Amino acid sequence: MIGANGFIGSHLVDALVGAGHTVTAFDRFSGSGVPSFRSSAATILRGEFLSRSDLESAVQGQDLVFHFLSTTTPATAESDPTLDVRTNVAQTVELLESCASAGVDRFFFASTGGAIYGGQGKREYVETDRTLPVSPYAIGKLTIEHYLRYFEAMHGLRSTALRISNPYGTRQHPNKKQGLIPIALRQIALGEAVVQMGDGSMVRDYIYVDDVVRMIAEMAGQNPAHEVYNLGSGGGLSVVEVLASLRRVTGIDFTVTSRPAPKTFVDRVVLDISRYRGEFGEPSFEALDDGVAATWQGILSEHSG
Repeated sequence: MIGANGFIGSHLVDALVGAGHTVTAFDRFSGSGVPSFRSSAATILRGEFLSRSDLESAVQGQDLVFHFLSTTTPATAESDPTLDVRTNVAQTVELLESCASAGVDRFFFASTGGAIYGGQGKREYVETDRTLPVSPYAIGKLTIEHYLRYFEAMHGLRSTALRISNPYGTRQHPNKKQGLIPIALRQIALGEAVVQMGDGSMVRDYIYVDDVVRMIAEMAGQNPAHEVYNLGSGGGLSVVEVLASLRRVTGIDFTVTSRPAPKTFVDRVVLDISRYRGEFGEPSFEALDDGVAATWQGILSEHSG
């Protein structure tokens, strides 16, 4: 697991260990140095993503490699469009080279379903729709997806791209500043106004982190029939609807400050997950208020600690 101490990565470590897999958890484990995941059965391997030798050590002897580490967020990639190319794209190519040399059986890549399709005006997006990203973050993800096909054609390295919608939940690092729900909940916890991009009508496909990692863990050890899968809830919620949930859960009537939406934002992105359902079965999804409540309790614990 590359990025094992991150938001989705740490939850996925727990899910894979719980499913009976032997897991090697690779990350910097910076800050306190204490892993975010709960499982003590995972083997911890400290290293730098930008170090080729560290990556080679991490993938040696592994059957499956899950790449869930990103050096950028949508905001940081937009502020420096070359950063994603110099770090994420270039180093993922080196990671793929290391995996091919090590004889890895399958490579799972955390792509993005929230931005990779762009603003095509569709009610829902399926994996066969055109990919028209306009943000540097999503362009980088799509570039890596193309490299996955190259390494399968040239080296026989099988791969699966996971186009994940808008995950939220516990263990989202405050310094990442990514995701409406955790950002807004932290602003509420601090007594600050919640920042809303645009008029509140923007629609996204929100999925609780435990739900999406269950979907991914179900794919591990199997032979997925397709190279790309949408992973989301299959439903859309507007910013206004999400903020209403935050009010219900926290019991706080917070102030909302509106700012213009960035030019790279699209109005509506909802993922069709029929491909996943047809192959792996019907996923279960946490109700929004329940997922928000768990996230809120996690944030309150951060502040009290």
